[in-house]
Amino acid sequence: MSSPFFEVPATEWVAHNALAFAVRDRFPVSPGHTLIVPRRLVATWFDATEAEQHALLALAAEVKRAFDAGPSPPDGYNLGVNVGEAAGQTVMHLHLHVIPRYRGDMDDPRGGVRHVIPGKGNYLRDR
Repeated sequence: MSSPFFEVPATEWVAHNALAFAVRDRFPVSPGHTLIVPRRLVATWFDATEAEQHALLALAAEVKRAFDAGPSPPDGYNLGVNVGEAAGQTVMHLHLHVIPRYRGDMDDPRGGVRHVIPGKGNYLRDR
């Protein structure tokens, strides 16, 4: 099995460690949207070793620190992993999304990752 992430040259990596690397998403949902990918081809978060999971989270923290130190720090972040086709996974190589969020990037962001199911994101709106 191959992975499109292995085609990304190391010169395009924005961060890396012994078990993972970070690249900008080629179809970003916000400026700076980054993917953290294990160096080993593993399909899902649950197939990764504990060491790989820790390496991905360490890089997510490193990427966040870099954004926060930049000229326009985000106002928040979404972290996400799609596990399986039913959850929207289209590349069967584990990758953790680090999505910078900015005030005003959507009308009402309450619910965050709950928006993966249309109409279910903001459970407070109809109260």
